[in-house]
Amino acid sequence: MEESVFSSPLEGLSRVRSEEGKILTQPFLDICKNLLPVVDKFGGAFSVVKSDVGGNISRLESKYQSNPSEYRFLYSLVQKEVEAKTEKASSSCTCGLLWLTRSMDYTVKLFSNLQEHQDWSMQRACTDSYKKTLKNWHGWVATSSFNLAIKLAPDRKKFMETISPNGTRDIGPDIEKFCAGFSSVLAENHKFLASVGMDNLEG
Repeated sequence: MEESVFSSPLEGLSRVRSEEGKILTQPFLDICKNLLPVVDKFGGAFSVVKSDVGGNISRLESKYQSNPSEYRFLYSLVQKEVEAKTEKASSSCTCGLLWLTRSMDYTVKLFSNLQEHQDWSMQRACTDSYKKTLKNWHGWVATSSFNLAIKLAPDRKKFMETISPNGTRDIGPDIEKFCAGFSSVLAENHKFLASVGMDNLEG
């Protein structure tokens, strides 16, 4: 069977945790990176999202690569900064993980909406996803930019054909499996960030 755009992210989910159940840094970042081609399918309307996600991935990956053994586990990046009391700096890995997780929340919610509400337009699916995720943390400028991007979102039918192999295979099962699996990882991120007082940080 031909692979879908979710094949790589789904494969990544099988490797994202260590034998002890801890989230591994590189596999987590790989899943996020593998979602970028999916975001690309939205066209220029979502360039802001892609740029934000890409920047935060690069920040976290750069720190991880500086000492792969020390930063093998995702939360070690944050714990190091908490100990140094630098976690709230705008350029911190903690803020990078927080905003990357929030962007992934939006992406997962969007695909859940597209799968669960077959009669919704792309704009409605995007708007609902945004209201339930990123809007809670965005200021007026970011919200205005996002509202403009949503108006430029592609036609739903064309979009679904674009992300389906040959424009025909039903990738609904792939979407459901990915959203369920990755949602649990993102929820764990939020729980950890809340434990160090960072999950409610506004942008």
